[in-house]
Amino acid sequence: MTVSIRTIILAGLALAVPGVSAQELDKVTFGTNWLAQAEHGGYYQAVADGTYAKYGLDVSIRQGGPQAPNGQLLIAGQLDFYMGGMSTIDSVKEGIPVLAVASIFQKDPQVLLAHPDAGFTDLASLSGASKLIMGKDSFFAGYWPWMKSAFTGFTDEMYEPYTFNPAPFIADEKSVQQGYLTSEPYEIEKQTGWAPQVFLLADFGYAPYSTTIETRQEIVDSNPDMVQRFVDATAIGWYNYLYGENAAANELIKKDNPEMTDGQIAYSIEKMKEYGIVISGEAESEGIGCMTDARWKDFYDEMVKVGVYEAGIDISKAYTTQFTCKGVGMELAKAE
Repeated sequence: MTVSIRTIILAGLALAVPGVSAQELDKVTFGTNWLAQAEHGGYYQAVADGTYAKYGLDVSIRQGGPQAPNGQLLIAGQLDFYMGGMSTIDSVKEGIPVLAVASIFQKDPQVLLAHPDAGFTDLASLSGASKLIMGKDSFFAGYWPWMKSAFTGFTDEMYEPYTFNPAPFIADEKSVQQGYLTSEPYEIEKQTGWAPQVFLLADFGYAPYSTTIETRQEIVDSNPDMVQRFVDATAIGWYNYLYGENAAANELIKKDNPEMTDGQIAYSIEKMKEYGIVISGEAESEGIGCMTDARWKDFYDEMVKVGVYEAGIDISKAYTTQFTCKGVGMELAKAE
């Protein structure tokens, strides 16, 4: 029988953890929500540096993308974990037994972008834009209903569909465009030579958790120890990715997504740290991945108020806090 080098390495790493033997490595498949990038870095880090193996896990990462139905594959039992969001509230409504067990991003990285000399000063001032270029998901069921409720002056007539081409925004200096903190600002500056103003919605009151770890209720019920080990190892992976040596993880990212560049990766890491995307709020004192009942309730109540969700959904079925807020890996964070 031929034994692969990877199997030998995983077995050796597993033996380094008290109580974990080589025979106990659990095979786990984790699906991301998009093509490999720095925003997935902690998962790749935990593979690359052996953290998952030390926690008795043999983890395979299946990257997402435009045609990758990873959310559906989780429901179908072909994935063990999936990089999701607070959409598990919709799952409860639809009777789908999936739930969030951790939130890697404490702040949603969605931003609105403006020209540097447009005169806008905060999110409320963007009501003076000539148009607001955004995707239909944001317009119908995302932050747009919240913005109209939280601030005056925003109207549906401002809406223009976003086609993932920044040209209309670049051409109109009074326009505003949606984006992702770690993506569109970088690309626009590359194309134009000027850096757009960035308004992170999370810093103005839009407060969903983002990049959660989702799994099926049956896995939580039948193998909570494995779930805990995956959550803990992922948190450690994220600390090491943000503050340690991450070259091997970045190579894995570029292997899965050959179009990813070192420049984009470096920019993304810088912005995730600058804006506290991963470490802020409860995560500062209780560790990466932390979630609270209060924040889930507050967000749900706010979205009910603006008409995104209907009242009466039992959101306690959408998540569990039993695996988080335990301070795992916090000693690895470094002041900068």
